[in-house]
Amino acid sequence: MSSRPMRHTFLLLALLPTLAQAWGNHSPMCYRAFERMPEVANAAAVKVEPLVDFLRAQESAIARTLDAQEAWARQHLKGHAPRPEALRFTADAKRSDAERRAAFLRALRLSPQSKLALYLQVDPREADSSRPALDAAEVSAVGNSKGATQRFVALQAGEAVAPLAVLASACDEPDYGHDLNLFDDNAGAPSNPGYGFGKQPFGNPAVAIGSQAPFHMGFFHQGRVFNTLAPSFARTFTELRVQQYGGLAVLAWQTGHAYWGWRFAGLALHHVEDLTQPYHASAAPGATLGHMMWVNLKAQLGAPADRQGLVVLQSNRHFVLENFQTSWIMDNARQRRDGPLEQALRDLALDGRYPAWSPGYVRDVVAAEAFAAGPRTDAAVVVGAPAKFVTDPNFDFAANEGRLGAELARDMQGQREALLREVAELLRHFGSHSRNGLRGLLKQAGK
Repeated sequence: MSSRPMRHTFLLLALLPTLAQAWGNHSPMCYRAFERMPEVANAAAVKVEPLVDFLRAQESAIARTLDAQEAWARQHLKGHAPRPEALRFTADAKRSDAERRAAFLRALRLSPQSKLALYLQVDPREADSSRPALDAAEVSAVGNSKGATQRFVALQAGEAVAPLAVLASACDEPDYGHDLNLFDDNAGAPSNPGYGFGKQPFGNPAVAIGSQAPFHMGFFHQGRVFNTLAPSFARTFTELRVQQYGGLAVLAWQTGHAYWGWRFAGLALHHVEDLTQPYHASAAPGATLGHMMWVNLKAQLGAPADRQGLVVLQSNRHFVLENFQTSWIMDNARQRRDGPLEQALRDLALDGRYPAWSPGYVRDVVAAEAFAAGPRTDAAVVVGAPAKFVTDPNFDFAANEGRLGAELARDMQGQREALLREVAELLRHFGSHSRNGLRGLLKQAGK
């Protein structure tokens, strides 16, 4: 058997799991994670500012920042896809605001459909908001999924807003279409073959939402054998996004654009938070390398059922974990009560036990920790959820989530404690890494 088909079939192992988001809605969790952090809780209100105002005022500085980021990425990021020279952002006072904004998105290699609107995602603990409601289509280029929990309100340029609200809202924003259809082989419209990312390294390039997976997952710790058999799994761009958004946050704070400082910080932290989820840091947390090799060999020999079953099981467990976590957080928020997950998100005790924030923190600390937690998390899902949702390879939970979410919640009442403890531990890491990342960015900005 040649190495080429083995590599090809290895890619199929992550085909369905990569379609899921890591943590559902990040914002409600980020409200809890940051609300008692002094650097956020004591920060002065900031003035809302349209993106084009920041771009126009700091055009030359932004150009220098993006050039420096690209030079750094080429030197330090493994598997980096160099930005084509034609996409370089340069200062041009004569162009329109729309042209400047489009050039900025191209230089970051974000989807041209990215909204970056003036909005907040309301803390679900707030009973109401005096601000006008905003349709999701004004904020996100991705249609609402079944059971979406986001609730948006409009901001007006010049109004004052709390940094906590800006930060927590932005922590969910990269899932709103920033990273869709950026590879040469994506079938969605518009596709961007001129962005230089090449072919999609894993996931299904024909499914739009799946095209964001390489920007939100990081398989950095699978081991030498796995990486030899499936080298494209190492091509992920989470670290690039953290550096891009984080550098812009620092620049915005340093140049008096505090609103965009907090906004870009939230965008950066989203990608950090995604890697606290074991299903985003491991190709198959519930399977050994030997088992993955065996089911791929069987598929090569004409018996693909076990391989497809593994894909379905990993996907189901990912969706069940996400559904459980989101339902718990939202129910407690709406009733303004605290439980183990809220307490874990606020827990500051773990923050100082990690190394200081650095460019290697995402890979060496966050992803490594989540990868190590993978087997334990997968086992907790199997124990905590009804068997048909997590052990039947013929049952696709994702396709039935809207119909079966209530059934899952009901049937887990008597058997959820092990899963609750595991999710609480994961969210304790989520909160600590989010705060440590923010501290690192504020330190770089001299705040």
